[in-house]
Amino acid sequence: MFDFGIIPPAMFLGMVIFMLYGFPVAFSLAAVGLFFGIIGIITGHFGAVWLQALPPRFFGIVSNDLLLAIPFFTFMGAILERCGLAEDLLEGTGKLFGGIPGGLAYAVILVGAVLGAITGTVAASVITMGVISLPIMLRYGYSPRLATGVIAASGTITQVIPPSLVLVVLADQLGRSVGDMYLGAIGPSILQVTIFILFILVMSIIRPKSMPPLPKEVRGDFNWALLAKVLMGMVPSIVLIFLVLGTIFMGLATPTEAGALGVVGAMLLAAMNRRLTWPLIREAMTSTTHITSMVVMILIGSTCFSLVFQGMDGSRWIEHMLSGIPGGPVGFLIFVNIFIFVLAFFLDFFEIAFIVIPMLAPVASSLGIDLIWFGVLICVNMQTSFMHPPFGFALFYLRSIAGKEVKTSDIYMGALPWVGMQLILVAIVIFWPQSVTYWLDHGPKVDPNSIKIEVPGFGSPLGLPPIGGGSGSPQIPGLTLPPLGLPGAPPAPAK
Repeated sequence: MFDFGIIPPAMFLGMVIFMLYGFPVAFSLAAVGLFFGIIGIITGHFGAVWLQALPPRFFGIVSNDLLLAIPFFTFMGAILERCGLAEDLLEGTGKLFGGIPGGLAYAVILVGAVLGAITGTVAASVITMGVISLPIMLRYGYSPRLATGVIAASGTITQVIPPSLVLVVLADQLGRSVGDMYLGAIGPSILQVTIFILFILVMSIIRPKSMPPLPKEVRGDFNWALLAKVLMGMVPSIVLIFLVLGTIFMGLATPTEAGALGVVGAMLLAAMNRRLTWPLIREAMTSTTHITSMVVMILIGSTCFSLVFQGMDGSRWIEHMLSGIPGGPVGFLIFVNIFIFVLAFFLDFFEIAFIVIPMLAPVASSLGIDLIWFGVLICVNMQTSFMHPPFGFALFYLRSIAGKEVKTSDIYMGALPWVGMQLILVAIVIFWPQSVTYWLDHGPKVDPNSIKIEVPGFGSPLGLPPIGGGSGSPQIPGLTLPPLGLPGAPPAPAK
């Protein structure tokens, strides 16, 4: 039984109290870390030399090339939010599916998935689709709860679909490749869209009056010209998706470089829609600056906290506490997801990623859990942070653009079934890890003992075996060299 003292639990409790009180997260984390660091120095539980690591850590944050992907993807999303692409997609897709019950809901889900794959931001998807589709859905008889719920949920798909900002941040915190995180998220993204569509299908059978089809004079007759219009509207989106994700998956660009390409593509799309103006660029730059500054400041604050927390053996305390959970890895994952679900009532996804994940990742690794699977699972769970009170930002976005005829209670009650579906996906990913790992290429498996290193001209003239011929080191009469250091290679025989 380890005795870690009361300081690590007190640090964790102090962090929670500061969060609940409403202080800015970045400054709260830094203050708690430095305060307990001083206490630890006074009581002898923490060496002052640890604090010398803070300046290099700060420099590492602001010079991290991977984090450059965040402003690029944010800027790309801010431009696409205003360039008219979503309007074209929703108009064409709505007319294509409008003749069946729930047709507009299907259109919102599909367009939300497409927007998620090209913007990476929830706000852009929810606000854009809310402004365009909510008035139409209400005008033609859709239930306010269903209409607001499907719009909010389809916007939160952005959390899981690459190039999600959450996946970039989780990859950085877990020390894994962004490309692998994106590949791992493909399966859950498809599953989430499928679950949402199946829900609309079932509801259209059970309660068709809550989602009636559009009148014929509004949607027009189905024809190939309409289908061609929808497909042509999606071509720019598909090109941009390939530009961003395809170059990453094919190894042609890093996430940062792909984000820069995405910005160029977004500006070209805005120019094609004749909406690339200086006010648009200025608004996008302002939004990008705010989000990026917030992320960097939270990272700096969390670094102060985590450095002191680790110096107090807090990570060992967390590992000791969680590794004893019954049920092994599955029990650990169930507990962690319940814990994060509760935290999401009070913290947003950036705060959870920067504060909680560094504490949980070592435990997951010690239990043999694939960290890509772990990261994607947490990302799926954190969708719910946008959908439940009191800080469901997707619900806030909807409230800001919905008319007075939509009650706040309808928005919150309408979100509940979709939160349930998101939790169903969490359970699926926990008990079916192949939904994540199937898409990953772990590379060929090489047996180190089968590796042979042959140097031309060495060994053969002397009649000696080649290097690596099974002894682990070259054998020269009268001389014993150390092994080559290959994993699994046997030691050289003694002479």
